[in-house]
Amino acid sequence: MKIFNTKQALQQYLLQCRQNGKTIGLVPTMGALHNGHLSLIKQAQQKCDVTVCSIFVNPTQFTNADDLKNYPRPIEADITKLESVNCDILFNPEVTEMYAANEQWHIDLGQLEHLLEGKFRPGHYQGVTQVVYKLFDIVKPDYAFFGQKDYQQYLVIDKMVQLLNLPVKLVMCPIEREADGLAMSSRNIHLTADDHAHALVLSKALAYIKDNFNGSNLSEVTHSAGEMVRNQQGVTLEYLEIADGETLQPATDESAHLVALTAAQVGKTRLIDNMIIR
Repeated sequence: MKIFNTKQALQQYLLQCRQNGKTIGLVPTMGALHNGHLSLIKQAQQKCDVTVCSIFVNPTQFTNADDLKNYPRPIEADITKLESVNCDILFNPEVTEMYAANEQWHIDLGQLEHLLEGKFRPGHYQGVTQVVYKLFDIVKPDYAFFGQKDYQQYLVIDKMVQLLNLPVKLVMCPIEREADGLAMSSRNIHLTADDHAHALVLSKALAYIKDNFNGSNLSEVTHSAGEMVRNQQGVTLEYLEIADGETLQPATDESAHLVALTAAQVGKTRLIDNMIIR
């Protein structure tokens, strides 16, 4: 695996790859890699000739300074994991390589920016689009791979690609779960054994919705699933909603695509999860 820390060195190498007719896949991450990330690398390898994984803990998408400070950064372990799946390239830049002083960025994402995650983390998606745009500009990938676990993030990036007419195809990859159902996340390392047990209610509540939705009982199944989470010790529910899978507006029985999304504080750790219902 080749490791690059500067934009210029990476771009020179990728230019050669492109001149040799190779397609490029990008998997943007913030590190603390787990099997969910590695599944994205494997999907990229099936579709592209060259797979680039970026590891960059992006400061502009954190709405909480402590969250940024405490975000795990086990770079040596991450390199080992990437090598174990034969990733071609790691791009691991410093903040000064990615940002100049006093950079401004704003993109009009419409309502999508203010729903669900956007309500609880104002400004978050401006930071996400800012860094992903930079990565697309540096790598110029043919395809970029994102996990379904960050469902809203995928829709936001898709909207940016459409607004700016960017020449990249996005691929959403399924959620990888632990054997007990917990969605894999870099934040899971912060969970105590009790937290982990309590957190299982999130995937159980989503599965309850999937199993019990009959096409016309949206509010009943949402209410019952929400009660499941609210009654779980050690878990503070932020939201649990069934949304239109394309707009994230509240779903109606007529919505062609439905997704159930939830976020909760489990102990000291904030977790998100979702499940496609239809």
